[in-house]
Order: sequence, then structure tokens, then C-alpha cells
Amino acid sequence: MEVNPGTVRGRTPQKEVMMNRSYEIMFIVRPDVEEAELDKIMETFSGYVTAGGGTVKATEKMGRRRLAYTVKKFNDGFYILLIVESPASLIAEIERRLRVSEQVIKFITVRMDEEDKRVAKIKAHRDAHVKRSALPQVNAEAAPEMAAEAAESPAEETAAAS
Repeated sequence: MEVNPGTVRGRTPQKEVMMNRSYEIMFIVRPDVEEAELDKIMETFSGYVTAGGGTVKATEKMGRRRLAYTVKKFNDGFYILLIVESPASLIAEIERRLRVSEQVIKFITVRMDEEDKRVAKIKAHRDAHVKRSALPQVNAEAAPEMAAEAAESPAEETAAAS
């Protein structure tokens, strides 16, 4: 019996699947960067994503904000958010390029597909367990009678217990 190297007996050879996941990449650019150069930086990183086989879902310039603590002697910076769908290998390359970029002083990448699954699960759970306040109210005429019966029954129970 001949077995090709790289295959496991009893299994069909698996194809390498490029799985695209959704990520949020937020980075902070130095505050002394001009507006035109800021747009160029955004286009550059968006270009890296598309050239690597990913897609840019959204870009958002969040503006100049004060930092929580001093980073590389800067107290504020321009926040930029990229929402990207790409394979993990491309994200590693984007992070490497962010790390070596002089204009970028801080960045963070968050994988959002797990977060989306978690939010969907919570929403499904909430929909399954409807709040009592959301249930339809009992007839308006029957409600005072039920309240009166409920008020009388505890008094009767305490009188019977005595």
C-alpha cells in the first residue's frame, strides 16, 4: 500500500483553506502629522490589506484625542479605526508594518468574529427568555379583581393560622 507523504491513512488530503475573519485594527498616529499625510497613512494600510487578499469593510478617522498616558513623549494623537476581513497571516503582516511605522505610536488588533458570535448567542438567549414586563397585560377589568383577591387571601391565611 502506497501512502503519499503528508497524508494520514484513512483520511483524504485536506486542502489549505484561507479563512477570512473580521478584525478591528485601531491605531494612534502622532499628533504632529498633517491631515493630508494622515489620509495617506490610512490609504497605505488599506492598500496593504487589499494587496494581501483581505477586504476593508470600513475606515473611520476618529479624530485627535487625549491619551490616557504619555506614549513616546506624546500626550495626544489621531485615532484611526480599520474594520478588516482577512486571514490571520495578513493581520500578522499588518501588525509588523504598524510596529515599524514611525508615525504610528500605538495600535491594537481585535478579532471580532468571536465577539459577534458571543453577542448573537446572548441576543438569542434574551429573545428566548422574554421579560415579564414585555408580556401582554391581563385584561384591565380583571386586573383590579385579581389584585383585590390577592390582597384578601394573605389576610385570610393569617387569620386561619391564628
